[in-house]
Amino acid sequence: MDIQPSMSNHECNGTVDRLEMIEYLTTNARKVQNQVLSKILTRNAKTEYLSRFSSDGRVLDKASFKRLVPVVGYEDIEPYIKRIANGDKSPILCAEPISEFLTSSGTSAGERKLMPTIPEELERKKFLYSLLMPVMNQYVKGLDKGKGLYFLFIKAETKTPGGLLARPVLTSYYKSSQFRDMAGDPFNVYTSPTETILCPDAYQSMYCQMLCGLLLHEDVLRMGAVFASGFLRAIKFLEENWQELCDDIRRGELSSKVTDVASREAVMRVLKQGDERLAERVKKECEKESWQGIISRLWPKVKYIEVVVTGTMSQYIPTLDHYSGGLPLVCTMYASSECYFGLNLKPMARPSEVSYTILPNMGYFEFIPMSRDHGRCHTMSLNRDQGDPRKVAKQNGIHENGRSCNAGHDAHVDGIDACVEELLDLTDLSVGEEYELVVTTYAGHLLGLSRQHSKVSRALF
Repeated sequence: MDIQPSMSNHECNGTVDRLEMIEYLTTNARKVQNQVLSKILTRNAKTEYLSRFSSDGRVLDKASFKRLVPVVGYEDIEPYIKRIANGDKSPILCAEPISEFLTSSGTSAGERKLMPTIPEELERKKFLYSLLMPVMNQYVKGLDKGKGLYFLFIKAETKTPGGLLARPVLTSYYKSSQFRDMAGDPFNVYTSPTETILCPDAYQSMYCQMLCGLLLHEDVLRMGAVFASGFLRAIKFLEENWQELCDDIRRGELSSKVTDVASREAVMRVLKQGDERLAERVKKECEKESWQGIISRLWPKVKYIEVVVTGTMSQYIPTLDHYSGGLPLVCTMYASSECYFGLNLKPMARPSEVSYTILPNMGYFEFIPMSRDHGRCHTMSLNRDQGDPRKVAKQNGIHENGRSCNAGHDAHVDGIDACVEELLDLTDLSVGEEYELVVTTYAGHLLGLSRQHSKVSRALF
């Protein structure tokens, strides 16, 4: 079976096919991982960066890659990034033409970074998204019979001096044909028209998405946003704007505050006529002094809320419980701006018990064991020659061609050096241990997951 997650190569026709794909990938994790690394090394053998480590021009094998290719910091490869951003089209870091830059949020390491990407990464993201609902459908039946009310937004984008777009990963995905193609999947039907998601004005986008969600309340089986904080912003927006929303529903006319032409036209295809009964129903619920359970009252068929509630987002769990009336909070996938990793095979688990299964075709994954006593890599000096091209550089280091080592801001350089010597493959981990994740991607971009550890709860492959 092809390891490439191209939907054209293995189009999933239903839940069973997609679950079989997960089974195949996880059962054959070691084989798939070796294939992924071989493909990355073969494809990028002639790049300016990787060719430095092969004196005879041969494609590096796995052992040579682990021995020769260094873990370096973003600062070390930033000059290469700048060359690409300034218009250099030669194969510097990746053999494939760079299509755009993804901008990190800066939340992991405290600074924004530019990460080059290639078109096929969008197919890889689409592949992972296509698996989420079939997994959910094992626990909550009939999700393909209704719609999802998800508050999704784009952010501002810029262009580099060389003319390449630079924008957040979700903005890139929402504007792609891969996202639009998902609309035909019965498991991925949203109440929000794509035009409203792509509206550049955040207020107008939120207004239109909320209005469509209210109009189609009988179809809504699930709700969500990317992060818990974003979902609560939507509830706050409803608190502040429900009266005007009710007026629109009653009159069958869209507020003049919405000036985006594409959004207006899309919403009016939903807001076909006035609905006095629905307007009064929404008004009655929103007028109540307490908004406890408001989500279940306005959208009575909703079965769960899908948001990230792990890590720092866990602080919002009590507030979400208040507004939802205790609906399950679901975390479905493990992803970052730099790489999409895997999914939650037990999505109905409590937030405190969430675990993720890494899909071995999404990139090449290695892990740095963390010491139990300090919560970081064991620190032993290996005294490498500072002139050695294999030297370890900065904290939160990145292994070029996307290979990334993140030992946390506290770790010493020598400690990271020791960590590199301890890199373990995905299938060599021990249950109960904690690791830092190291990623080698197809696109040659960089990962910044400093201080985010992965604890292995059990082997799922």
